[in-house]
Amino acid sequence: MNTTTTMNPTALIAEDEPLLAQALKAELAAAWPALQIAAIAGDGRSAVREALRHLPQVLFFDIRMPGLDGLGAAAELADSWPTDEAPMPQLVFVTAYDEYAARAFEAEAIDYVLKPVQPERLRKTVARLQQALAAQQPSASPSPAVAGQTGEGLEQTLAQWRQVLAAAGAGGPSPSAAPAPLRMIAASDAGGTTVRMVPIDEVLYFEAADKYLRVLTATHEYLIRTPLKQLLTQLDADTFWQVHRAVVVRSAAIESVHRDEAGKLHLALRGRSEKIPVSRLYAHLFRAM
Repeated sequence: MNTTTTMNPTALIAEDEPLLAQALKAELAAAWPALQIAAIAGDGRSAVREALRHLPQVLFFDIRMPGLDGLGAAAELADSWPTDEAPMPQLVFVTAYDEYAARAFEAEAIDYVLKPVQPERLRKTVARLQQALAAQQPSASPSPAVAGQTGEGLEQTLAQWRQVLAAAGAGGPSPSAAPAPLRMIAASDAGGTTVRMVPIDEVLYFEAADKYLRVLTATHEYLIRTPLKQLLTQLDADTFWQVHRAVVVRSAAIESVHRDEAGKLHLALRGRSEKIPVSRLYAHLFRAM
């Protein structure tokens, strides 16, 4: 269990360029001497592993990393973070693109750190992080141990993470006008020998799998190469809901929501027999249900 307090906080840096990681560490040492860097990870998978090992209070995640990127790593941590041992950390993305920073402020996220790191700008980020960490602490604590995070506090943190991820996911180095909503999808059949034109109205859900995106109707499965993040910009948000970092479902196809013994939610869809997992980040969609 992490016993860190706001007087002695810890952080994890995930950055695939070692020189930039060391530069951020050095600037943090100057702007926030009390902050301890628990680990530096060079890719998203390592970042998830080290974060779960150290349970830091702050994550500095590079958005673009090989393999699992910063967005995917954060989404994975949102599901696997042991909230009974430590509160979910404050999430800060590191990016070279100003567009991300603008969206972060619009979404009222904690902050973005722009490359190369500017000391004055980083001090503002540190001030916001210190304020957020102080707000997490109970007014009177009988023990130096960090209590778990449940109920209203957890939901507030999850809401902030959703804002951060949405702000980062909506941006990019070459933003362009939003494409028209999809009506048909050109997809390969399971054998990869035939391309089918699949009406979007027949699709019940999409699921990311390796290098492909599975397209599921009531009776068939197809494959496309379009990344889920890109596909989301072409889907009607009221019609298709993201319920997991790798799954988007047709909202009208949801028949019921089930909670298992571990407290995790799963969806049953009309026309499909499999259960669809719901990430902790998106469980709020079914609170009233």
